Formats: sequence, structure tokens, C-alpha cells
Amino acid sequence: MRRVSKIAAAGVVSAALALTATACGSSSTSDSGKNKGVGMAFDVGGRGDHSFNDSAARGMDKADAEFKTGHKELTASNGETESDREQRLDSLAAAGDNPVVAVGFTYGDAVTKIAKKYPKTTFGLVDSVVDQPNVDSMTFATEQSSYLAGVAAALKSKSGKVGFIGGVHNALIGTFQAGFDQGAKATKPSIQVTDQYLYETDTKGFNDPTSAQGKAQGMLDKGIDVIYSAAGLSGDGSIQAVAGKPGAWAIGVDSDQYNDPALAKYKNSILTSAIKNVDVAVYDLIKSVHDGSPKTGTTTYDLKNNGVSLATSGGFLTDIQSQIDAAKQKIVSGQITVKSTP
Repeated sequence: MRRVSKIAAAGVVSAALALTATACGSSSTSDSGKNKGVGMAFDVGGRGDHSFNDSAARGMDKADAEFKTGHKELTASNGETESDREQRLDSLAAAGDNPVVAVGFTYGDAVTKIAKKYPKTTFGLVDSVVDQPNVDSMTFATEQSSYLAGVAAALKSKSGKVGFIGGVHNALIGTFQAGFDQGAKATKPSIQVTDQYLYETDTKGFNDPTSAQGKAQGMLDKGIDVIYSAAGLSGDGSIQAVAGKPGAWAIGVDSDQYNDPALAKYKNSILTSAIKNVDVAVYDLIKSVHDGSPKTGTTTYDLKNNGVSLATSGGFLTDIQSQIDAAKQKIVSGQITVKSTP
């Protein structure tokens, strides 16, 4: 196997397993390492979250269309235990799926354990790092794209008040907050930034649109007119609240939410989205296994290698694009160092 050099390391529910798609794959429990299909373990929200799970699914679907790999999908539920996550990964690997892709930092410990059990199977882990010879750790400089989102928010806000809503108050989502806050304040020092979270530790924060809608409405009632949500499927609720307030803007996350069919009725309120190209990372891993040279190690996807970006769909950034481009160039060149902690 070829080893991908480490660029950077980055930090970052009991319910029955939900099988959401099937594939032609063997039920063998042997660790043959052969490609019998791709196994995808989604985080809460799963396919259809309009966010990072959907991005991972796009990468898998693209690879499936090209290589006819077949795939299985299993999705996490609210309130899971560590054992649930381990069982999900174990069932995919035991069936002969290769690679097995775990979407979300919550799978970190489970990947650590199950990857050791199946040394001939390649595992992918999104948003966290496991230093094992058969694991591809996919990390993203979300603070960088969030910085650009902060620049856009500060420039578009008419009230001088912007807000951030995180799904869960942890180190990973803290990178989104840190970048957003820094970008907004660097652009307009007088800007008022309000940061709030749906839950402290419960991963339900990524699957609770109603809570996000209420949180966003509270911000709107206080005069905040641009709201950036990093909360997975919960972000739908925030977008809905913003769409009900004339003149207010929502900023999406992970996927280009302006172009999501499920959010079409709200798209004219979606200023932009801070994109995390999980699809590219997932596709690259599946292709590498298909080609017989599994990709392992830790790779950080950032602004420089186009692993993260700020969407321009809708044309709402046209009048400020030059300022966003200038900020991006300063980050890429190292002139601006974006903080990864609030």
C-alpha cells in the first residue's frame, strides 16, 4: 500500500441499525481485504441530511457509477452507544465490504478498534484521525471556509449583527465557530457576533431541525440578520426560520445548500455555503482501493487544495466577491492564519 504523508491532524447514537441501501456483497466474515462492495456508515441524519452525509454519499455514488462496486449504507440514530458504532462498522467489514467509510468524528474510537480486527480492510474516517496502517483519515480545514463565510456575513449584514449556530459544542464544531468569528471581526471590527449551540454533547444536535429553528428565530428577534449554522440536518430548521424574515440571510454548511432540491423553496435566502468536499475525499479513497493501491494516512483538505470552499451559487456574493477572493488569497499564502479554536 502507498502511504499518504501526514499534512495535519484535526480533532474531530442504543438503536437498531438502519439499512438504507443494499449491494451485491458477500456475507463472508473473513477479512479477505477484497473489494466486495463499499460499506458506508453514516452519522445521524444519514443520506438526505443536505449536509456532510449527503456529500459523502455523492462521492460513493460517483465511484459506484464508475466502478460498479455496489454499496451498503448503515445510518446512526440519536442516543447511540460506542458499542452501536462498533457493531455497525464490524458488520460492514465482516460482510467483506472494502473500503468501509465512517462518516463523522463520533466514529473515531470505533474505527480504532474495528480497523485492528480487520487489518486487510481499508477504513475511511471523516473528520477525525486514527493513526493505523489501514485507515485513511480525512480531515478538513473548516475554519478556513468558515472564515470566508464570516467575511461574507459581515459585508452583507445591514444590522451589524450576525450569528453562529453549532449542532454540538465540541472541538470539531468549534473550528467552524472560530473561523466564522475571526472572519467577521477582521472584516468589520464593530460587528456583533452571537455564538450558540443546540446541545453540549448529544449528537442529536445534528438531527434536530426544530431546535435549530427556534434558536435561529431567537437570533432574528434580536436583530441578527445573517445566521451561519454548522449543525448537519438541524441546519434545515435554521434556514427555514431565516427564510421567514425578509432581508435576512442564512449561510449553509458542508454541501452547496442553495442547489439542494429539498431546500429549493428557501434558496433565495441562502447567501452562500461553506463547503466541505467530503465527496472528493470519499471518491479518492474508493478509487484507490479499486485500483489496488489503498489510500491511507492523514490528509487535510483546505483552501489551497480546494478541499474546502465558499459557494457562489445564486450570485448573491457578486458585489463582494473581490473582498472574499482577497481574504482567500491571504489565507492560502499564509498572510492570515485562521484559528481553529474559539
